[in-house]
Amino acid sequence: MSRREQVLYLAAAWCLSYPDEDLLGKVPLMRAALAEFPGAGADFGEVLDSLESTPLMESQARYVREFDLGKRHALHLSYWTDGDTRRRGEVLGHFKAAYRQSDILVDTQGELPDYLPMVLEYAARVDLAAGRALLSRYRASLEMLRFGLLRDELPHARILQAVCATLPGKSPADEQAVMRMAGYGPPAEAVGLDPYDPRLLPVKGA
Repeated sequence: MSRREQVLYLAAAWCLSYPDEDLLGKVPLMRAALAEFPGAGADFGEVLDSLESTPLMESQARYVREFDLGKRHALHLSYWTDGDTRRRGEVLGHFKAAYRQSDILVDTQGELPDYLPMVLEYAARVDLAAGRALLSRYRASLEMLRFGLLRDELPHARILQAVCATLPGKSPADEQAVMRMAGYGPPAEAVGLDPYDPRLLPVKGA
């Protein structure tokens, strides 16, 4: 199972990253690696097909529009749980602490440490157990992102579904169920957001 998870997490990290020539060159590698595990490639097929068939500049413009310009599909996990609260700095520190505990220097490349592709790549290439623990802790964020992608009919939703399927428990049926799963309640010290905004789901144990 661990090898399958490593392949799935790394493919998910790449598919959720900004498309460039380097990423396009990895598409055959992702297809071959996912094909080693029955059924693993099905959730990635539409995204991989799109990368291969769409002009690169169009793929890049679409990525920026869907993932960078707004927050509907935010890839920073603590955004969904802490939004713009002062607690977010402490939460980001949890990610940094996890990375520091590994024997390999993690280069954040200017990104916040809760950037989902980074967390997935960390799980795949550095420490599977610690990476899965971070993903499990922020399961509510993953599920909210998945619902946002589903709502806008983006094929990346199936990749989020595949990631969630590696974690304990079934995925919630709707966003209200995500809130119940997370023990939803109004957060403290919210800055500029409604206290019941779904981006402010509390993290258990935080």
